[in-house]
Amino acid sequence: MTTDLARGVEDEHRDRSPRRKPPLIRLVVVLVPVVAAVALAYAQAGSGVIVIQAVVTGILVGGVYGLTAMGLTLIFGVLDIVNFAHGAFLALALFVSYWLVSSAGLHPYLGLLVCVPVMFGLGAVIQRGVLSGAMGKPLQNQLLITLGISLLIENSLLLFFGADPRSIELPGERGVGIFGAVADLSRVLAFAGALVLAGLLFLLLRRTRLGTAIRAVAANDTGAQLVGIDTRRIYVITFAIGTACAGAAGTLLAPLVTIEPHTGSLFNIIAFVVVVLGGMGNVVGALVGGLLVGLVEQLGSLCLPGQSPLLSVFIVFVLVLFLRPQGLFGSSP
Repeated sequence: MTTDLARGVEDEHRDRSPRRKPPLIRLVVVLVPVVAAVALAYAQAGSGVIVIQAVVTGILVGGVYGLTAMGLTLIFGVLDIVNFAHGAFLALALFVSYWLVSSAGLHPYLGLLVCVPVMFGLGAVIQRGVLSGAMGKPLQNQLLITLGISLLIENSLLLFFGADPRSIELPGERGVGIFGAVADLSRVLAFAGALVLAGLLFLLLRRTRLGTAIRAVAANDTGAQLVGIDTRRIYVITFAIGTACAGAAGTLLAPLVTIEPHTGSLFNIIAFVVVVLGGMGNVVGALVGGLLVGLVEQLGSLCLPGQSPLLSVFIVFVLVLFLRPQGLFGSSP
């Protein structure tokens, strides 16, 4: 099981060697779609202010997309499991946040103090009790199990909360000026929260003994066992962290989206696109991919008015895979 997450273990032994510059193709693949989208958006909108507004909104939303995808790519990088239940975990966090606000009167973003531990615990229980038996099994078995978990969560939400859409209003909501654009305070706070949590996750993986163990298991689980690492414990913790990332993203998104039992399905698609764009198993790539998808989504709504914002995302998705099949930060096969 070798992913880009595993390369961090080898990097620690190369500190004295000169760093190689990122391939030029990576920079081109990132910049060309963004520049093209900006140019087309400007030509369509005819106003630089509208384009700046779309860029700012795309970056703010893309940060939360990146946090969502970081949890998904971490799970794949360590457990080698494609988790189709990731979006359902996000939807569950949305409803937990809604309940905390409507019933307990808690501030929407203070719900992070509840949602993150709850989702961490739920992820640990599911991995230990359900997914541990799927480790090493054929891919279709893993897909069916995670898809079943997703359907169970979504239908449970439908049973307990109904199908009526809900929303959360952020107290003191107002516009915030950014480079001539006006962004909702909720988007700014969500972006800031996503960056802080993404930074904490990166520090955990790079600067702690637990993070070193996680990367060692991602590099070679058999070798990790031989040096005394409890791989089963690492699997549980990693899946729990990935689920907690989905929970955190759901809490940050709660004031921004319509809350429905099937809301997670859309974010599941976005998260998978982001993970593949960034490179399977690459945490930094997931964050960069999230920002790219957020930008393309918002600019695409200007370039292709009346069309689904995801249409432009899929166009860029195909273009990136054509130029760099392993993703922006993925290693060559």
